[in-house]
Amino acid sequence: MQEAEFSPMPSGPALTEPQKALLKLGLKRDIDLALHLPLRYEDETRITRLADAREGQTVQIEAVVTDNHIAFRPRRQLVVTVDDGSDACVLRFFSFYPSQQKALAVGARIRARGELKGGLLGWQMVHPVCRSAAGELPQALTPVYPTAAGLPQSYLRKAILAALGRADLSDTLPPPALGPLGLQPEWDLGRTLRFLHQPGPDTALATLEDRSHPAWQRLKAEELLAQQLSQIEAKRERDALRAPALAARRGGLHEQLLAALPFALTAAQRRVVEEIAADLGRAVPMHRLLQGDVGSGKTVVAALAAAVAIDAGWQCALMAPTEILAEQHFRKLIGWLEPLLAPRGLRVAWLTGSQRKKERAQMLAQVASGEAALVVGTHAVIQEQVQFQRLALAIIDEQHRFGVAQRLALRSKMAEAGHEPHLLMMSATPIPRTLAMSYYADLDVSTIDQLPPGRTPVVTKLISDSRRDEVVERIRAQLAQGRQVYWVCPLIEESEALDLTNATATHQALSQALPGVLVGLLHSRMPSPEKKAVMALFEGGQMAVLVSTTVIEVGVDVPNASLMVIEHAERFGLSQLHQLRGRVGRGAAASACVLLYSPGDNGRLGETARSRLKAMVETADGFEIARRDLEIRGPGEFLGARQSGAPLLRFADLVADAALLERVRELAPVMLDRHAELARKHVARWLGGRQDYLKA
Repeated sequence: MQEAEFSPMPSGPALTEPQKALLKLGLKRDIDLALHLPLRYEDETRITRLADAREGQTVQIEAVVTDNHIAFRPRRQLVVTVDDGSDACVLRFFSFYPSQQKALAVGARIRARGELKGGLLGWQMVHPVCRSAAGELPQALTPVYPTAAGLPQSYLRKAILAALGRADLSDTLPPPALGPLGLQPEWDLGRTLRFLHQPGPDTALATLEDRSHPAWQRLKAEELLAQQLSQIEAKRERDALRAPALAARRGGLHEQLLAALPFALTAAQRRVVEEIAADLGRAVPMHRLLQGDVGSGKTVVAALAAAVAIDAGWQCALMAPTEILAEQHFRKLIGWLEPLLAPRGLRVAWLTGSQRKKERAQMLAQVASGEAALVVGTHAVIQEQVQFQRLALAIIDEQHRFGVAQRLALRSKMAEAGHEPHLLMMSATPIPRTLAMSYYADLDVSTIDQLPPGRTPVVTKLISDSRRDEVVERIRAQLAQGRQVYWVCPLIEESEALDLTNATATHQALSQALPGVLVGLLHSRMPSPEKKAVMALFEGGQMAVLVSTTVIEVGVDVPNASLMVIEHAERFGLSQLHQLRGRVGRGAAASACVLLYSPGDNGRLGETARSRLKAMVETADGFEIARRDLEIRGPGEFLGARQSGAPLLRFADLVADAALLERVRELAPVMLDRHAELARKHVARWLGGRQDYLKA
């Protein structure tokens, strides 16, 4: 049974402003409105006497207007004095309409709700909510909803109340599921939603605010269940598709590559290679996430997977989010694979948006003919004119930087109907366990939890911006030893909103402070040939210091760089700081990362920034960093565009509700098998059209 639309909802220009705003908020169906819960509640069910009130309390008073005039000092304002029989109170309005002034005429009996401020001159409220005292007091707390421009609270309240009356709120949870999920049977979905929209005045507000009330537990469980059901369904649908079975043969290309590598794989890399090879050998599309900390050696694992596909007579595509990262992969893969592919008449091709037309046409022809066995590039790889002859394996690096549509486009490059290429996604941002259990429940996860030998531990120092001169001295000392240095800035232009030292100014300052030293500048708005020229100088060792924005976050590998300075470190996300730190310590030299921070106007860092910087100093373990990042920021950093941009979890919290998530995970497959119709209805109710995003 489909959920009813919020009707009447005409289409096109006939829509009113509030109706357009409802659609903008994604409130299209009755159930969408029913699940649009209040941000907070206002208690308009009781009247407080001024004589009984306390300073700073938000109260509702009922009083008679005794004076009403416009004052002009210190600024124009409407000043209304009211008396409730126990004391007087002044109501001040700095913006007001003539109709408002009229409604508050002397003699009118009104109810005013706001924060009471006391002083030598008595009680006052600034911009209280006022209405006539006629009529009964409400019997429930008044909900205050998240809204948008053009959508008044009064309209939203009526729309939600009407939707609650029309929506199908019948239970989709089978009764045996309630006990294992710790839910109270009397709190079914209908009662839960009606209560949360209009809780009684005797409800403890704290249980609503901290979401510990039984009604909240019911909603969280339902939401997590919808997500799990959708993920398992997506996985089962994909398991019904076909993919080429790519068996790794003895003495094949991947073994030749292993023998030719100038280093031995770590035990973790060998384990992951075997997991991927087992997936590729099946005729079901692989859907695997390869996660490993910065520098753990994911590219060589990808190369070995590509070798298996090529050896079986198929093509492979590797897509990276930035040209710098794509080129880094390309150079490594050419070095490892080209000597083995050339005798077979095959090669590694390069596709990017900045290519010249002639070079691009040549690459496209090689891809279409099958001569290009491995195609490496940016999002240019998924453009329409790119036609693969036999694509069997798609590898996506830094997968959270790509949107759903881009990932689906790469998977659709396989010519055979009903077939999909195997998909290997790579991430240097390790996924915390609760996130892997929820948003990534449809993926198989391989983890490289061991760094290759020879990686030097990086010492992380937290230094105030006021000690900048000491940092420059430290750079001089590193340069004297023949080392190289990164200096990362968060912005490339002056911005009124963020008064930051920009990359250009830092570049000039460092050039002056370090005479005779080649200091380079790299930022995202530079033309591609310029970026390449700067990177070539730095990688070649001629350039000693590279001032850069975060374009060097991933993919840059300069073993001689031993110092990373991150300016305004308090403005970066935790996993981004960790990624940047991973650019040093790639050689034998002792390496350091300096986090330069600027305290705010009050001389202190914000709570979130302090938590991030503390985590960076305390640990270099990517998995611990990821766990703390999830606690600090929530799941957005890890997910990227896995969904439509709207967070799939509005009510449950992955950290606080981890135990509930565990129970829901056990229940979901059982419900799909035994109560398929209820499961389908449950997912449609909660996710609507958004479930498609989980399949990418």
